[in-house]
Amino acid sequence: MKRLLIPPLLALTLSAQIRVQVTKQTHPEKALLFETVVPASMDDVWTAFTTSAGLSTWLTPGAVVELRKGGEWTAHFPDGATGGGTIVDFAPKRKLVMSAKAPPMFPHVAAERTIARWTFEPLGEKVTRVTLRQTGWKQGEEWDKAYDYLAVGNAQLLDTLRRRFESGPMDWDKEWGRTK
Repeated sequence: MKRLLIPPLLALTLSAQIRVQVTKQTHPEKALLFETVVPASMDDVWTAFTTSAGLSTWLTPGAVVELRKGGEWTAHFPDGATGGGTIVDFAPKRKLVMSAKAPPMFPHVAAERTIARWTFEPLGEKVTRVTLRQTGWKQGEEWDKAYDYLAVGNAQLLDTLRRRFESGPMDWDKEWGRTK
């Protein structure tokens, strides 16, 4: 297992230092493992992660969450790109499992998908540990590039969730310029 910290260059794109532990696991199965601690109650973190209104406060405006098996968990970005996946399983305030889409620059990975298993653990009244285990990686150059890309991208995603509770909901006009 190889632990890594997010490169300083990526940290420069954020207003605060990224505080997400990232582990690249190669055995017994290839996986990406992420962990962060969010300064918020389990209820607040679950709502931010599993409702359209909550997801729109930290990931992107107009996010869509249909919390049911087969439901969507989709970020609609201003440039027309989407991210997220399809909900495979969930246990309220404990886990959310999805068939995760890769970005369009990885078409084979996007078509075959990986499995993203999010877990949520209260560490105190206003502290929640959020972890992500992403599995289902296959062999090949495109898969290796997607793996490395998402090692950074998913760390940034979790850091944004943490920042949402440190600083409040994202001001999308300030983050990306004027929105709809």
